[in-house]
Amino acid sequence: MSDINVVPYIDVMLVLLIVFMVTAPMLMQGVKVDLPKASTVPVGPQDDEPLIVSVKADGSFFINLGKDKEISQSLNVVQDKVSKIIRRKPDTAVLVWGDKNVPYGNVVELMAALQAAGAPSVGLVTENP
Repeated sequence: MSDINVVPYIDVMLVLLIVFMVTAPMLMQGVKVDLPKASTVPVGPQDDEPLIVSVKADGSFFINLGKDKEISQSLNVVQDKVSKIIRRKPDTAVLVWGDKNVPYGNVVELMAALQAAGAPSVGLVTENP
């Protein structure tokens, strides 16, 4: 009687599991900001990767796209880029990473610009306390 030896397949699956566990946190990166702490419910899984817009403490804006994610952008440029992405993929969620020391007016101004660009949902990212 001949049986299939599944041990090598299990080894391969475990290696793949480890690779995915290591790379998954690296997929969602933006500009380093000091996020405020709040008790919130995490957002459920989504099909598309969300678009991340960051605001640093000095009020500079960054968008997580290609090679330009470390370059400060003006609010108009961010709005134009988000508008183009939303036209191509209307269900794209937009997340705002706002530094806890940034003035409240800058965050509101950014969120208004994102809504004007056509973003269907704009969320604020926080850290658990």
